[in-house]
Amino acid sequence: MHHDSLASGDLPRIIVPKRHVDDRGWFSEAYKDEPLSDIGITCRFVQDNQSSSKRAGTLRGLHFQRPPAAQAKLISVLCGRIFDVAVDIRSGSPTFGKHVATELSAQSGHQLYIPIGFAHGFVTLEDDALVLYKVSNYYAPAHDSGLRWDDPDIAIPWPFEGVDIIISEKDRRLPLLRELVSPFAYSGHPLAPLAVVELG
Repeated sequence: MHHDSLASGDLPRIIVPKRHVDDRGWFSEAYKDEPLSDIGITCRFVQDNQSSSKRAGTLRGLHFQRPPAAQAKLISVLCGRIFDVAVDIRSGSPTFGKHVATELSAQSGHQLYIPIGFAHGFVTLEDDALVLYKVSNYYAPAHDSGLRWDDPDIAIPWPFEGVDIIISEKDRRLPLLRELVSPFAYSGHPLAPLAVVELG
């Protein structure tokens, strides 16, 4: 990945906050704006959301908000593990409809940054998963949108069979990628394998 795309803040990436470990456990600065700004993540996060999922195989997504309420997200796991996904939905992108995915867990402390122009979804890998995500715009029902989790054109290799997925009726009825008229512009940086950025 070119350095300019890494510093542009317009591609998903894995953020690794530093942990200070001793015999009591560990301490971490889970969010700090300056180090993120140094790597091009300059959005202002205005709201923290939490979701609790009782059962492994609970899927939430694929979600995004349309402008002017579009959201960048910073995903963390406070309890359990999830398989987290970002899908490129930027109009004109050579990687339109492609996705990146990673496992996030409370144990690792890794976070996933998802910029505007990407749909987001995750499935829980353990019971009693607790997910925290920061968003750069408030929830706006009129601009709420999404894509089908099992869209064959996106072809996400979810780690559960469809019959085992627990999903809301709202998410089950989301449209397919081929129906999407994207409101997001391509930034000039195609989707690339997830870069890992360790914060000091």
